[in-house]
Amino acid sequence: MGACRDFRKCVGEAAATCMESMPEGWSTVGMVTCLEHERQYWDGKLNLAYKRASSNAKSIDNEAVALGSSVSSQADALRDMQRAWMAFRDATCIYEQSLWGGGSGGGPASVTCHMRLTAEQAIYLEPAGVGE
Repeated sequence: MGACRDFRKCVGEAAATCMESMPEGWSTVGMVTCLEHERQYWDGKLNLAYKRASSNAKSIDNEAVALGSSVSSQADALRDMQRAWMAFRDATCIYEQSLWGGGSGGGPASVTCHMRLTAEQAIYLEPAGVGE
């Protein structure tokens, strides 16, 4: 993932490379394995981005309190948004899996969905490029 400059265009590239390089990469098990590895990568990026955003939000909240402002808590809003996003992600991916009607493509569809939405959320929370 290090060579890619536009992270939005990179989502799925590592998984596809993995599938191409493995003899059984395009089997259901191979696809799920490769997709899950990339999903974990994006999950790590999301966790880092959320921690940074949370820390920044708490600092902003503290400044607002010090100034006597009654503005809503940015940290609370971030937490609530993230919880709602997790519910959205899970429901979306259950739906995408259901489109396969119990077929073997449901597993890869679900993991692809989780990978894609996790990557999008990581990029959203850290617009500067998903940090290092």
